[in-house]
Amino acid sequence: MKQVKAKVGQLRIIGGEWGSRRFSFTEQPGLRPTPDRVRETLFNWLSGDIQGARCLDLFTGSGALALEALSRGAGWALAVDLNRDVVSTLRSHLSTLNCSKAEVRQDNGLAMLGTPPAERYDIVFIDPPFHQGLLEPACAALEANGWLSADALIYLESEDSPGRQSLPDNWQLHREKRAGQVWYSLWRRQG
Repeated sequence: MKQVKAKVGQLRIIGGEWGSRRFSFTEQPGLRPTPDRVRETLFNWLSGDIQGARCLDLFTGSGALALEALSRGAGWALAVDLNRDVVSTLRSHLSTLNCSKAEVRQDNGLAMLGTPPAERYDIVFIDPPFHQGLLEPACAALEANGWLSADALIYLESEDSPGRQSLPDNWQLHREKRAGQVWYSLWRRQG
């Protein structure tokens, strides 16, 4: 019986302390690392807010958003994913970088949001697997259960335009763009 070799993907940290560092990850079903040009745009949008921010990266996948945020000066990042291999790989990357400003948690991100957190987050990245109905319930739970600081920024990646999503009423669209089949947007919470 022929053994199937796992496909390996690559991600590159674009800017900050670890800019140009490259890491490998095992490709998983539904795992779509945020492309370099989208991350470049996002972190340009966040440039005035990232320093010292507490970040939450739900459905972290490759960890590209959490790693980029930490490289650019975020004070703390919690990265959450259900997949054990994804979590193990990201922990290894953080160890390689000698980074102690992050926690990687193997957990169901949506279920985790059902309880109030110990601390609130300034920036949240939500890039769930597409076509699974996770984005809107995750946004509702963030708001309902006290996960967000008063003027938090929430980044969303989805298969639908921001105007077609049912999001909390106190979130204001700050920026949006489309890259191929992916819509990405940044929202600001009005406390």
